[in-house]
Amino acid sequence: MFHVHRPITAALTIVFLLLFSLPARAVEVTEVTSPGGIKAWLVEEPSIPIVSMNVAWRGGASLDPADKAGLAYLVSSTMDEGAGELDSKAFQERLSDLAIQLGFDASKDSFSGSLKTLSENTDEAFRLFGTAITDPRFDEEPVERIRGQILSSLDRKLSDPDSLAGRAWFELAFGDHPYAQPSEGKMDTMAAITREDLAAFARTRIGRDNMLIGVVGDITAEELGPLLDKTFSDLPAKAEIAAIPQTAPLSEAAVKIIPQDIPQSVVVFGGQGVKRDDPDYYAAYVLNYILGGGSFQSRLTEEIREKRGLVYSVYSYLYPMKAAGLQMGGFGTSNSSVKEALDLVEAELLRIRENGVTEEELAAAKTYLNGSFPLSLSSNDRIADILVAMQFSNLPIDYLNDRPNLINAVTQDDIKRVAQKLLDPDRLIVVVAGKPENLEEKGKGAEKN
Repeated sequence: MFHVHRPITAALTIVFLLLFSLPARAVEVTEVTSPGGIKAWLVEEPSIPIVSMNVAWRGGASLDPADKAGLAYLVSSTMDEGAGELDSKAFQERLSDLAIQLGFDASKDSFSGSLKTLSENTDEAFRLFGTAITDPRFDEEPVERIRGQILSSLDRKLSDPDSLAGRAWFELAFGDHPYAQPSEGKMDTMAAITREDLAAFARTRIGRDNMLIGVVGDITAEELGPLLDKTFSDLPAKAEIAAIPQTAPLSEAAVKIIPQDIPQSVVVFGGQGVKRDDPDYYAAYVLNYILGGGSFQSRLTEEIREKRGLVYSVYSYLYPMKAAGLQMGGFGTSNSSVKEALDLVEAELLRIRENGVTEEELAAAKTYLNGSFPLSLSSNDRIADILVAMQFSNLPIDYLNDRPNLINAVTQDDIKRVAQKLLDPDRLIVVVAGKPENLEEKGKGAEKN
């Protein structure tokens, strides 16, 4: 028999009742362990005949060899192009005939798969998913077709200012660390990947020991347990993955300009943030909302857009990765306004660093962050994704119940302490794609030209 762990949380019950108008009954996040020992987190939702599953494997595109950067991305783009006895056309037709959505993706820290099916087709959908991950074909025709599409996209991005600025920022911030290489690879590295590389990835980097599963929908724990074994038991018990070295972004101010003959420059800025397991994560999360994460309620929007009309939008966000934590932001503005807008960003960082935030700002941030979160749980797919993200960050199964209290516990002193650590204009890393006026490169940004 498989074992089921069922923590029932009042707040989570309320969230799902509000979102899906379910009958007044308890909603449970369930940890299911299959007869073969495979674990998954499950939310049963029988009122809609749909089942969604998200799966993530620790270790993503940052593990790709530098000369084969983009390997994980190419695997994710071709893993559903034929598996087992079904070639690409037959596999895709089978998915289409049964209205099954199945796909894969690769980020810097994880390789992931998603599945969505009508509950009447659950067994076949899980079987197809299992075949895709355990016996992918990587036939020449679909691999070269998809590679060609990726190469065309990479070629377009060579002249896209948003892509140029984003990639250059990571190269500037992380130097020789694996985080500097783009997940999609580059033209030469994408072209160098062989079918044997794809097969080796599937054979060695997707295992049962680095796997996290979230399932939501019209399926019971008793039904899910055996399906987990049928779907995943043929994977290797252990994946062959190395640990990404812990790192931090460049610790000094730098400005890099990528000349582009365009009327409006794209600006990416950022620096040291926090990882997800940092005790200061929630203080940094609330701080970021006040700084630039709160759209029209943020200070950056007020100072740069509302008061001066320099930008259409300006934003900031936390980017916690497994080996580093970042706080990043960006905006677009006319070439003549880049320096003024950047000066205002730096002035706001300094103002919060020195004076903290007001009691009213803190209260408004908490109200929004707690009140808006249930809206992010708007579909089975999204909930399954969040269940996996919780496991990836080593959060407890009742985290959704604890989250409001963790945010409400943040104080003004916490905000100021974290601002002292994170908001330092003298360590701001800036990349500009465009023709900014009166702005000079400095630091590592200048050295690389």
